[in-house]
Amino acid sequence: MRKEWSSKWIRSKQPRKQRKYRYNAPLHIRRKFVSAHLSPELRERFGKRSFPLRKGDEVKVMRGEFRGFKGVVEKVNLRDLKIYIEDLKVKKADGSEVLKPLRSSNLMIVKLNLDDKKRLEALERGTKTASVKE
Repeated sequence: MRKEWSSKWIRSKQPRKQRKYRYNAPLHIRRKFVSAHLSPELRERFGKRSFPLRKGDEVKVMRGEFRGFKGVVEKVNLRDLKIYIEDLKVKKADGSEVLKPLRSSNLMIVKLNLDDKKRLEALERGTKTASVKE
């Protein structure tokens, strides 16, 4: 087994190799790992099924104890592949409150943060009929 991460890696049935690929991936690849499904309205509008999460996106929690909670993404941690949402906090044993880390696979994007021109271009890339500026 190779010691370093490789962009030429295709696939493996072995979970240890799948984990190794994810854990050792560089940041520009890890960004794609924090993608979430788009809501049916956004999916129809942009012609895409999922899109990478970014700070400022509005998401809805689809799984877990906070199912149904809607909030704005406050932080995206690429090292741990976790997403933090505003006002979604848990109490620690000492009584302090911290943001609850969530996996992107358990979230659905309800509203996209379209401040960035490059992000608009990425959305338009897949579709020729959809207009992003609506």
